[in-house]
Amino acid sequence: MKPVNPVDLVFLLLERRNQPMHVGGLFLAKPPEDAGPSFVQDLVGHVMGYKVPTPPFNQRLVTRGGFQFWTEDEDFDLESHVYHLALPKPGRIRELLALISKLHSALLDRHKPLWEVYVIEGVEGGRVAVYSKIHHALVDGVSAMRLLERGTTAEPDETIIPVWALPKKQKSKQDQDELELDPVRQLIQQAQGAKKMATSAGKVVSEVANSIRRRNKDKDYVSIFQAPRTIFNQRISGSRRFAAQSWSMDRIRAVGKRHGATLNDIVLSMCSAALRRYLIDIDALPEKPLVTMVPMSLRKDDSEGGNQVAVILADLGTHLDSPLDRLKSIQGSVNNSKERFSRMNQAESMAYTSAIMTAHGANMALGINPAWQAFNLVVSNVPGADKPRYWNGAVIEGIYPVSIVMDGVALNITLTSYAGNLEFGLIGCQRTVPHLQRFLQYLEEGLAELE
Repeated sequence: MKPVNPVDLVFLLLERRNQPMHVGGLFLAKPPEDAGPSFVQDLVGHVMGYKVPTPPFNQRLVTRGGFQFWTEDEDFDLESHVYHLALPKPGRIRELLALISKLHSALLDRHKPLWEVYVIEGVEGGRVAVYSKIHHALVDGVSAMRLLERGTTAEPDETIIPVWALPKKQKSKQDQDELELDPVRQLIQQAQGAKKMATSAGKVVSEVANSIRRRNKDKDYVSIFQAPRTIFNQRISGSRRFAAQSWSMDRIRAVGKRHGATLNDIVLSMCSAALRRYLIDIDALPEKPLVTMVPMSLRKDDSEGGNQVAVILADLGTHLDSPLDRLKSIQGSVNNSKERFSRMNQAESMAYTSAIMTAHGANMALGINPAWQAFNLVVSNVPGADKPRYWNGAVIEGIYPVSIVMDGVALNITLTSYAGNLEFGLIGCQRTVPHLQRFLQYLEEGLAELE
């Protein structure tokens, strides 16, 4: 058994019926030209032959003495994790996204390993879709993309090994030593790790104090106290709506080059324009600019488990009519946040992030101050493969992240890079964020106006 580390435990504690805490991914693949009518059926039969999972796909939760542990599931049943579905004709993308919305709304069963995979045939154009979801306590965005990439191939004629059966990576001596520890000693090590984060409290307090002092003095300093109240910042239902679309990275980079901005700056500007237009349409644009939380990976190795992230708060300038003024506001606040983290080590960065998320979550859960939230939404960019990948000969045409929304954060925009494109995946509470698909049009308009 291995104790659940404190950061991963947060995702387990936050989960409720209306707030599933799993992340997902959808990819669309085009079978090879010579594929027969049984291509998908044969492919499902192939992957179902891999019945012995490897970590973390064989791990389930147990509670011992009030503590949560991961332990190997000795009664693992692959048919409880992998499903073969088909869309009714004509299998439009609209129906596919509606299905993903419903599948992503459902909680994972904690009595078994926390992941599921759905192979969906009948997508228009003869394509096949694969949707997978895995609990955020097991992986963060970067590690999830690494697992996805390892579960596909670089060449069409290579045979896939499904992601749940990938051979274990060679562990370091430190990892091996940790595995050999008994659960009590592992808990002691976890406590020592928590103590290390606790020793960072002084730096965290200092930075929070800075946010109070500087929020009215430095226009580029984004405080945890300045996000306005919006329709996105209320309690959510358990229903989700998912939308997805691709944009050319060359096109976005060309816009960035013209305006002296990074690719991420332009992405945030697209989001800013879309949010402004959406909120104006429903007469709900606040006078103050929206603030987005942007996860920043702290992962310095090639590991695939757990969570190692910090957060940047960015001013989206949604109160400004000029797209260039909004871009300038975004650049200033992002650079200011990066400078802030440059003053912290990894433990301090994670402690600062935990302080923000804990305060935000506790406020939403307890309703201490309903008018306050640290940020309005999440925008996350996860790096992916730069060349096409294959799934048993089927070329993957697009990979779209399906992320998390929470009470107080009813909209999440996550994107990943893939084969020259940026693949946007938008997830929102169906009740709180109606007509989510409009954001796709507004993102395009935001890019076009910068061009």
